[in-house]
Amino acid sequence: MTTMTTRTVEYPADGLTMIGHLALPAGADRRPAVLLGPEGTGLSDVERRRADALAELGYVALAFDLHGGRYLSDAEEMLARCLPLLADPDRMRDIGHAALDVLRTEPRTDPDRIAAVGYGTGGAVGLELGRDGVNLRAIGTVNALTTGRPGEAARIRCPVWAGVGSEDPIMPPAQRNAFTAEMQAAGVDWRLTVYGGALHAFHHPPVDHPTVPGVGHHPQHARRAWRDIVDLLAECLPVSEDLGAGPG
Repeated sequence: MTTMTTRTVEYPADGLTMIGHLALPAGADRRPAVLLGPEGTGLSDVERRRADALAELGYVALAFDLHGGRYLSDAEEMLARCLPLLADPDRMRDIGHAALDVLRTEPRTDPDRIAAVGYGTGGAVGLELGRDGVNLRAIGTVNALTTGRPGEAARIRCPVWAGVGSEDPIMPPAQRNAFTAEMQAAGVDWRLTVYGGALHAFHHPPVDHPTVPGVGHHPQHARRAWRDIVDLLAECLPVSEDLGAGPG
């Protein structure tokens, strides 16, 4: 019996050698694929496990890197790298396109059936790929309600789902409103789920290093957010195209 397999992939982006985690489902046929972006701290076993879980569901999944193989546990160092990155859509797009090229060239990937899912900075990268007009089937983000340059959201060609904690001080109500106004004005098929009582990065298991203020794990909402992402993929990127048209 064939099982899910994984391998490390190296590729250049943002002047660094990125080290991603590719998870392949059982079998040899082409499958829909998911580009999975990490929080600002960078690629960790949390995202690797999520990529593996997506492969178990039948997707090719690439958890991409942000920092050249490093995990930035020091909050000041993380902010020093991520804040300029988040302020530079072209840099985010370059990082996203580099990872997307790796995913598209994987023989198991159906290059016309790809979704982007991301958390924090990784989610912002996925949104910028959408604003760049990339042909994606869906974009899903958690605590990444970033807005783009004026008018560019009109290039988004797929449904967008976003999740955020109601008590997230990094993505407060004003930012939620700006994001949803941008999506609405652009005519995007968008949804926003607000998880009551949750802080920033509520989806992420507790870590053994200091974090920026406003971060906190919420186990119940973490499980719910994962189910919401899986449901988004099932709707917009079914493993079998025949499964896409459910009862209306």
